[in-house]
Amino acid sequence: MPYRQNPRPTTHSAGAPGRRGTRAGVRAALLTGSVATLLTVGLVGPASAAGTPHARVTTAVLDLDHPARSPQVRGNDVPYDTASIVKVDILSALLVRAQDAGRGLTQQERTLAEAMIEHSDNDAATALWREIGRAPGLEAVNKRLGLSSTVGGAGGTWGLTRTTASDQVRLLSAVFADGGTSAASGSALTKTSQSYIRTLMTRIAAGQSWGVSAASDSGAGWALKNGWLQRSTTGLWDINSVGRVTSGTHHYLVAVLSDGNATMPGGIAAVESAARTAVSSARAAG
Repeated sequence: MPYRQNPRPTTHSAGAPGRRGTRAGVRAALLTGSVATLLTVGLVGPASAAGTPHARVTTAVLDLDHPARSPQVRGNDVPYDTASIVKVDILSALLVRAQDAGRGLTQQERTLAEAMIEHSDNDAATALWREIGRAPGLEAVNKRLGLSSTVGGAGGTWGLTRTTASDQVRLLSAVFADGGTSAASGSALTKTSQSYIRTLMTRIAAGQSWGVSAASDSGAGWALKNGWLQRSTTGLWDINSVGRVTSGTHHYLVAVLSDGNATMPGGIAAVESAARTAVSSARAAG
């Protein structure tokens, strides 16, 4: 979701919206899936109110130059909330549906897709979430992409889609494996669709280029999408990052999912550390 440096929840004060305004804000947030809206209406409390945080992190790494190998998973491969990493999945579903209809994306769809991936625009994601048929549409395409443990968020809450690190590597494989719709790649995406997603994932806004990119060699190319969400019930943060990185002579698909982080910067640091450790381990394994 759109990054804001040191985001702070807004609290009610004299002249701020009362109970009726708060309820209206909640409804708007649920309709748009916008965490920013929840922050604005002051429903997200400070992390200190949640007591002692208990963060967890799971990583999955696949050596793209040895695709026959299974991903290396560190931590429990259990479901996490996606936050904005689901936007790669939304775009993949949009492209598969367009392929099925024998057409390319319209200019409006491209404008929305580029805003959604490059700038993590929530309104664009909501529009495309509706266009793909929300959770049922996402899940139908995911079956074709090889995902088995991803459940779309209810209604308009695409950011509450649940996924596992290994499922995210399967999605990344559908995007980055060579061959397009060939049997070898197992991807329902054509080469053209793959190239489009890859390109957008290399154009991430500068303030959002953290995450799995930390595991890439200095100056090496990377492609990624991040997600971040402060939970209204605890004030703790979900911080996720998925993408492709280069280390040594190999390319790796990396998914890092985390929750229970006390702060956003702390969660980012944990995700980057986990990405570096996971890629180093995969590189050592040859």
